[in-house]
Amino acid sequence: MGSVDRTYILRIDCADRKGLVHNITGVLYRAGLNITSTHEFVDRESLHFFMRTEFAGGFVLEAVLWELKASLPEDAVISLTEKRRKDIVIMATREHHCLGDLLLRHRYGELNARVLAVISNYDELGDLVEMFGIPFRHISHVGMGREEHEEAVLKAIGLYAPEYLVLAKYMRILSGGFVDRFPNRIINIHHSFLPAFIGASPYRQAYERGVKIIGATAHFVNHSLDEGPIIAQSVIPVDHSFGVEDMRQAGRDVEKVVLARALALAFEDRIFVDGNKTVIFD
Repeated sequence: MGSVDRTYILRIDCADRKGLVHNITGVLYRAGLNITSTHEFVDRESLHFFMRTEFAGGFVLEAVLWELKASLPEDAVISLTEKRRKDIVIMATREHHCLGDLLLRHRYGELNARVLAVISNYDELGDLVEMFGIPFRHISHVGMGREEHEEAVLKAIGLYAPEYLVLAKYMRILSGGFVDRFPNRIINIHHSFLPAFIGASPYRQAYERGVKIIGATAHFVNHSLDEGPIIAQSVIPVDHSFGVEDMRQAGRDVEKVVLARALALAFEDRIFVDGNKTVIFD
């Protein structure tokens, strides 16, 4: 496996102990591999070790994995893959800003992914998607229960076998059964306010409260609504001159940037999920 012109990513997390970095890099050195980037972190409360290393060279996968396992604690989780673009399916509803931004980035090779299809429960965005030559699957939820609709969506997703699902303002709550099929592989984006506003018309509430910051949060989806492990966040300032629509547009702008940032981290295998937190090597 491998060749000198290819890059590979080694990810390890395990209980911390002395000599881990020495042992891991030693395995790669003895295999004649060239380390081009490495990051390590120890959570001092849980005493857990995380490491992400990029390297290049030719090697025998089974031999390297065997030596790594022999030099690491028994609980070690080891991932060794070639660095490459990820296969994804995007899910959207009616809002175009995040979807459009991702399609444009994909068109110009800035997404580090292959968009295999876009799935939506409305048909409004079909023309936009088809402009980029990507399959658009309209699966209406009208007249269907959640379970029935999700089964139809899952059937469509199954045609593409994506590594990640990206919720680009997909405005339906996913069931626990759906989420369990893609553990830490569904990425969502939503607005963030200080103070927080929930329910209908959050931008109207923000305007009436006179907020001075609008933000966005990208996270992995789990069983808790909008409370999965956080990947990326950002804020932009607003002031008294911003009306409701101005705030809404500001929210769209920051959501696009934060979602793209989160996907870049995920698609380069820079994220470790640690309970409901993340360890990210930027």
